[in-house]
Amino acid sequence: MTQFNNVSISSVASIYFDGQVTSRKVTFADGSIKTLGIMMPGEYTFATAEKELMEIQQGTLSVLLPGSNTWQTISANQAFNVPANASFDVKVSELTDYCCSYIAE
Repeated sequence: MTQFNNVSISSVASIYFDGQVTSRKVTFADGSIKTLGIMMPGEYTFATAEKELMEIQQGTLSVLLPGSNTWQTISANQAFNVPANASFDVKVSELTDYCCSYIAE
């Protein structure tokens, strides 16, 4: 999807890692939530509460998913899933634009 219709967007950004990662919450009419954000080059560890689908819109990063010893390179128009209640590491090599979908189980 390149556009979301009939949504509410948080006017206040969530800011992480001293401003290197930012996101804004998008709430859909059915109550589902996505975040749209930017990651600057760097290395970060994120924790999940819910299952997540991370879609990379622009840029490139490497991800180390829970239970894996192998880094995966993810570029524009690619995605990866993260289980609920887990943490994962990313190495961002260039400015990366992402969309994160929270998947209720």
